Amino acid sequence: MKYLKSSLSLCALLALAASPGAAQEMRAITVDDLLAIRDVSSVDLSPDGKWAAYTVKRNDMDKDKSFTQVWMASVEDGTVLPMTGETYSASDPQWSPDGTQLAFLAARDDLDEDATTQVWTLDMRGGEAMAYTDVTQGVDGFEWAPDGQRMALLITDESENDKADREAKANGETPKEHPYVIDRLQFKEDGVGYLGRTYTHIYVIAGRDEAPVQLTFGQQDDSEPDWSPDGMEIAYTSNHTEEPDANANSDIFVVSADTAAAPSDPRQLTFNPGTDSSPDWSPDGQTVAYTAQTQPELIWYATIHLATVPAEGGKEQVLTEALDRNVYAPTFSADGRSIFFLSEDSGTQPVSAYDLRKKSIQKVIDGALAVSSFEEGPKGTMAAVISTPTVPGDVFWQDRRGKLSQVTYTNADLLDQVTLSEPQFVDFTNPDGDTVQEFIYPAIGMAEGSVPPAILRIHGGPVSQFDYSFDPFAQFYAANGYTTVMVNPRGSSGRGQDYASAIWADWGNRDFIDIMAGVDKAVEMGLADEDRLGVGGWSYGGILTNYVITKTGRFKGAVSGASEANYTANYGHDIYQREWVMELGLPWENQSEWHRISPFFQIGNVTTPSLFIGGGADWNVPILNSEEMYQALRKRGIETGLVVYPGEDHSIGRPSFVADRYQRYVGWYDNHVKGE
Repeated sequence: MKYLKSSLSLCALLALAASPGAAQEMRAITVDDLLAIRDVSSVDLSPDGKWAAYTVKRNDMDKDKSFTQVWMASVEDGTVLPMTGETYSASDPQWSPDGTQLAFLAARDDLDEDATTQVWTLDMRGGEAMAYTDVTQGVDGFEWAPDGQRMALLITDESENDKADREAKANGETPKEHPYVIDRLQFKEDGVGYLGRTYTHIYVIAGRDEAPVQLTFGQQDDSEPDWSPDGMEIAYTSNHTEEPDANANSDIFVVSADTAAAPSDPRQLTFNPGTDSSPDWSPDGQTVAYTAQTQPELIWYATIHLATVPAEGGKEQVLTEALDRNVYAPTFSADGRSIFFLSEDSGTQPVSAYDLRKKSIQKVIDGALAVSSFEEGPKGTMAAVISTPTVPGDVFWQDRRGKLSQVTYTNADLLDQVTLSEPQFVDFTNPDGDTVQEFIYPAIGMAEGSVPPAILRIHGGPVSQFDYSFDPFAQFYAANGYTTVMVNPRGSSGRGQDYASAIWADWGNRDFIDIMAGVDKAVEMGLADEDRLGVGGWSYGGILTNYVITKTGRFKGAVSGASEANYTANYGHDIYQREWVMELGLPWENQSEWHRISPFFQIGNVTTPSLFIGGGADWNVPILNSEEMYQALRKRGIETGLVVYPGEDHSIGRPSFVADRYQRYVGWYDNHVKGE
């Protein structure tokens, strides 16, 4: 199969995204607008390639909740149809192999407040959605079998406490609180809380109303089931080491899908000491593609590669070492000659194809864009969810000639009303002689000749990147008169393993140098006022903000979101007990190293008014860090503030809190950077 490169400029994509509406007076984007933006994801094509199913997440401000609906769109004429209701959330749409059914996950709490997540199906010939499963504790994931009847299910064990609560409710009693009894090494998970001895395993259900049959067992989690083309086996991801909580050594396994036979032991396909995941069978059933992180000693700094292994077992082959970019979502082409994948590449996220015969890589969907999901259609066509700096994600369609066109215009009514900032993508040289990249979003509405204040916005990770996707914070800052400077410093993804690992056990040094150089570049270009600068970020963006304020007084205001500062205090409290030790050693054996890179111990240098924000239930980067920073600055008499969102984990989700966070950032900057 021949793949034609579709490398569109940002201007071309903006032209594609322009909706056919009447001209009207434009205005700046507001918090209400940001909360009204609907997020598109999870595209899945019908077998005939005519309809794309996808999800749309929206905020309901009256209920202070977000809801996700399944929609479908005609790739031929752009007709869009909602497939699920607005009063509950649905996710993961999947067409049956014959295209007659559309399945999805939903907890119909609109019908029963105690409803658990089940697989539901819609008959495309007509009728209401019907539950396909009835699992007491709910279903975490599913995948259709090739026969269109069976499904692989992911089901987590029901805990004794959950069982007791369920029985109490059935008897009309109020469930009582239970103590947390911990005996695991990894005993917390963000968004979940304390972990007990319950695990997720693979089951197969033969049809509607049938009882699921368990295929995998043990004290480990099993995930990512993928059926063999003949429907006889299922490949999946699992960690079968002696102590899975002590490492990230997941491998690819295969288990028989024969539910009539006695359970069989799984067949291990990969033996890489790092993380293997995302299995995908070749159309002929001979090969399994997957992703492999081959240097586990580098934890998240190690590049994630595309790899293959014979389905019966044999030599594992890493295919993209020379590419040196993180690879995701490997998917065999329909003819089996290529493997499609997503990658992070210098601020873009393209779809590429690895040609198995030529051993070469060609970009299939490329340009000033970020692809979040994709699926091949008939005759070399492809559907994808694509975002650009001025277009939140929407469904696009690429024809066999490589022409890319927009199918859905989910936020067109809003985008037709607001003026958005179009970023400049800039290369500059840091003081160490390295080429560094940044996005600069100019402030909107500035008088000619004036130089606006600027915000240095720092990304999380640390191994991630700013890319060409829609960035609501950058647009909100621009609408409020700020240039936004977004640097991909050393430590970022998208530039290879050496670039990412340059900050190993040395946070706040080389990356600090790079982001400061990025600010210098914006000042040099006349896009940022040197005397009116602010800084902030979330997660590692908040962590690096803490380094910034302890190293320089250059910034007039800082907002540190979901950050860490006193690293010793996090050991055993956050979820990174493995990664901390691999990078810094044990805190009681290597105390000086832990203290050396903790910005908390340089807090005596801080002069910048600083606001600290976080979720009260964040186990990823616990709020105790923000509390300590706030307490120390308050003690020193430095202007500071602390905002805690109750019940929120690392990803602030409640719409009213999301709105509040936008306003807190800009309010702090207006007071201290603009001096209003």
